[in-house]
Amino acid sequence: MRLSLLLLSAAVAFCISSFAPADESTPLMKLLDRFTAPGVPELGPGETAVPPRKWDKPIPDGLPGHGLSEHPMLYIGEGYNKMYLINAGKILWTYSTGGGNEYDDVWMLSNGNILFTRMQYIAEVTPEKQVIWRYDAPKGTEIHACQPIGLDKVLFVQNGTPPKLFVMNIKSKQTEVEHELPFNPKSGVHPQFRRVRYTAQVTYLVPFLTMNQVIEYDKDFKEIWKYEVKSPWAAIRLKNGNTLITDEKDISTIEVNPAKEKVWELKPTDLPEAQRFINTQSCTRLANGNTIICSRGENGKGPQLVEVTRDKKVVWILNDWAHLGPATAVQILDDPGIPENPGESEH
Repeated sequence: MRLSLLLLSAAVAFCISSFAPADESTPLMKLLDRFTAPGVPELGPGETAVPPRKWDKPIPDGLPGHGLSEHPMLYIGEGYNKMYLINAGKILWTYSTGGGNEYDDVWMLSNGNILFTRMQYIAEVTPEKQVIWRYDAPKGTEIHACQPIGLDKVLFVQNGTPPKLFVMNIKSKQTEVEHELPFNPKSGVHPQFRRVRYTAQVTYLVPFLTMNQVIEYDKDFKEIWKYEVKSPWAAIRLKNGNTLITDEKDISTIEVNPAKEKVWELKPTDLPEAQRFINTQSCTRLANGNTIICSRGENGKGPQLVEVTRDKKVVWILNDWAHLGPATAVQILDDPGIPENPGESEH
């Protein structure tokens, strides 16, 4: 009997040790019940209903993967200001901000709050749809990029003349970093910057959309790395030290090493015609090495998300204009890491 109890205890301990790390490594999955709890309103006090959807397309048959069921995710897109939280193939929660332009960047944090940009402002909302922080872009400026740094600080870029990179402490209401960025005065304010990131190396990775370059700055804004590329919409510092860049003009996603050598590239023409994305803005590198390309599509045509392996095999296509709008950004919620710890999320 005693031996049986010992064996049972050992088995229980093994199960706990086996499953606890996986649970701890995906903290966002433990938060999803908050978004469907009693009392979460259909429209919160800071929401504005969006106009009726203009797409009503059937979902094509025979697509790789499992459609909306493939990944739990937070999903946004230009052209339709309704944010979607999806799990197990179901839309659990939405957040709407009315007509106009535009969602570009979004994060679920480890406390369950959602940080997002809406061009005219940047805000953080709770699962219960309470706005706990908001910063409005001054007249003549726009905000398209944001990133949490811990739970108290937010990095964002304010397009303008001049554009400025900010790090703001949302608890103390203090601006900790405010730095002017170079810009092309002929390009206008709107296309200056999109996906700017703060790295685990304590540097700023800045894609200049209309100046055809990605520049990495140190904490004092001295240039330490530069890569020339057409229309870089997004740049992510990967855990392997390389940089993943989306080129909006050439509709390509490239991975570049510190020596500025291109080590991987994906274009629509690399894929079978039926699996090609029409355009690309941002992308996400998953822990398993796969890459998800986000596409705005073309008025309901083409896939919104395409997941490929390192050898460019398509394992998942989301082409669901029946339920969702265009895809500008996606955060995969069961990928490991604390999102607000720079470098843990390749998003």
